[in-house]
Amino acid sequence: METVEERLRGLGLALPPLMDPPGGRPTLRLARRSGNLLYLSGNGPLRDGQIAYRGKVGRDLTVEEGYAAARLTGLNLLAVIKDALGDLERVAGFVKSLGFINSAPGFTQQPAVLNGFADLILDLYGEERGLHARSAVGMAELPWDAAVEIETIVEIADGA
Repeated sequence: METVEERLRGLGLALPPLMDPPGGRPTLRLARRSGNLLYLSGNGPLRDGQIAYRGKVGRDLTVEEGYAAARLTGLNLLAVIKDALGDLERVAGFVKSLGFINSAPGFTQQPAVLNGFADLILDLYGEERGLHARSAVGMAELPWDAAVEIETIVEIADGA
């Protein structure tokens, strides 16, 4: 059976290295385990330590660009999971995600933007482990003018 990392490579993707956010590492953990749950702090569309997608979706960015920002954010979250657990296979399932979309006034397609993250997770983990509860909300501003910020909770496999 193909592993998550093999599926990732098959999609032509790679996990980015963990990087501090612009302005340096904040006073928080990127991930915190409690029992069999791993809570991930909000993450954004970082590439080479910089925000790759800036601005408001619906004004500065299209829905498609917002989707790409959410997908890139997903890769960054997966890098945090791998760092915290050592192996992406230790994820029993994604439980919940919360997507904050830097939205122009009147923009209402936040779920379509967050699909960039959700589709990546489904492609890698399948429906059984990848389908999760989620919320997508529009925000007036996000740190560093990032297009999206996503936090998620994953269940860790028994015995892991």
